[in-house]
Amino acid sequence: MRWALVRVSLAVTTMVVLAFAVPLGLVIQEMARDRAFANAERQAAAIGPTLSITTDRDQLERAVASTQAGAAGRMAVHVPASDETGGRKLEIGTRRAAVRDLATTQRIGRASVTDVADGSALLQPTALGSGRIAVVEVYVPESEVGTGVATAWLVLAGVGAALVVGSVAVADRLGARMVRPAQRLAGAAHDLGEGRLGARVPEEGPTELRSAAVAFNSMADQVVQLLANERELAADLSHRLRTPLTVLRLNAASLGTGPAADQTRAAVEQLEREVDTIIRTAREAKPQTRAAGPGAGCDVSEVVRERMGFWSALAEDEERRVRLAGVHRPVRVPVAGPELAAALDALLGNVFRHTPEGTAFSVDVHNGEDAVIVLVSDAGPGIADPEAALTRGNSGATAGSTGLGLDIVRRVAESTGGDVRIGHSVLGGTEVRVWIGLGSPVKGSEGRLGQRARRRGRGGSGGRRGASV
Repeated sequence: MRWALVRVSLAVTTMVVLAFAVPLGLVIQEMARDRAFANAERQAAAIGPTLSITTDRDQLERAVASTQAGAAGRMAVHVPASDETGGRKLEIGTRRAAVRDLATTQRIGRASVTDVADGSALLQPTALGSGRIAVVEVYVPESEVGTGVATAWLVLAGVGAALVVGSVAVADRLGARMVRPAQRLAGAAHDLGEGRLGARVPEEGPTELRSAAVAFNSMADQVVQLLANERELAADLSHRLRTPLTVLRLNAASLGTGPAADQTRAAVEQLEREVDTIIRTAREAKPQTRAAGPGAGCDVSEVVRERMGFWSALAEDEERRVRLAGVHRPVRVPVAGPELAAALDALLGNVFRHTPEGTAFSVDVHNGEDAVIVLVSDAGPGIADPEAALTRGNSGATAGSTGLGLDIVRRVAESTGGDVRIGHSVLGGTEVRVWIGLGSPVKGSEGRLGQRARRRGRGGSGGRRGASV
């Protein structure tokens, strides 16, 4: 729209300049011509008093030479034959006009202009004392007729160009003022589509764009309100689970002692904690952006130690050897603690669910330059189709699997610009590598980060996995 306004302004201003400059230039040209012939008339009139007194050649020659045109050789005097001239025509100066034009001027007694070589000639009739008509011829060259015309055309062209440039500049500024609110509106719409629900548009610009901004902001507020209502609904529904969970906990408490009873009570407690986490997260989450903001996140080492403390009890009951490495120092990642814990529980739950009792497993944490790598390896039978396992809802032929565990892990990694890869571990089973980006997630960065991580993994993953065993 900005360039459309510039083009329209350019076309309109050019037409206006041409409409005024061309006629004005022609008027200036005509004025220069009139000025030249007016000067010629004054030169011719200067000879009139002399002709009215005498027709003597010497006196007439001195009178002609005293004028500017005569001194330049551009004046001639044509006196008809009379007794004073001895019955002969008298011509002083160089004649340029045709004899016919001279005779016509003498007959009609009115000044006229005739074309001659390289210019024009003014024929001015003058009455003599004898009553006859003499003709004073003043030559006006073409250069004198056009004096100052070229300069005037150049000035008009310069003024016209300045007007066009100024008009285009003003139209560009006005167009920018109109386009800028539209660009902000488009950018806010894009941000809202990307999940940044805090995007709003300043209500500025033309009336129509202000109305659009008001409508957009109202729509965004409505979307945020609808999402808030959904979160409250999720929290309420989760809260309703507390009643059956209370009954289940009381029943588990009456099971007595033994490994199975202890595991049941631990599972009930874990389920209660998960429900509390869902309720708290649903009510406290602020959907202003899809990714964690600056300073948000958690310590991956702390989360891994806490979750491994929970799963180690079950691993001890099933006589599984557990190795834990890389959690001796804090490692910050831009992922909320509950989300990372849920992803880690999904990975460890798959190990316990899909490998036989007694199968060893390990968890390693590696801190790189632009990513944190979490490796979960086991000595089980492995995964036949890793790509299918990463597909949401695809459980394959595995019994008791919803197909959502690895998808939860993948979404957590991709929210930071990372990814998830499944391979073979040095323990002989499956190795799930979770790459968590340390920078702000950027659209299209997942592939680049994953490629860099995979290249480093191919170059040294064997050593890292060996260290974790």
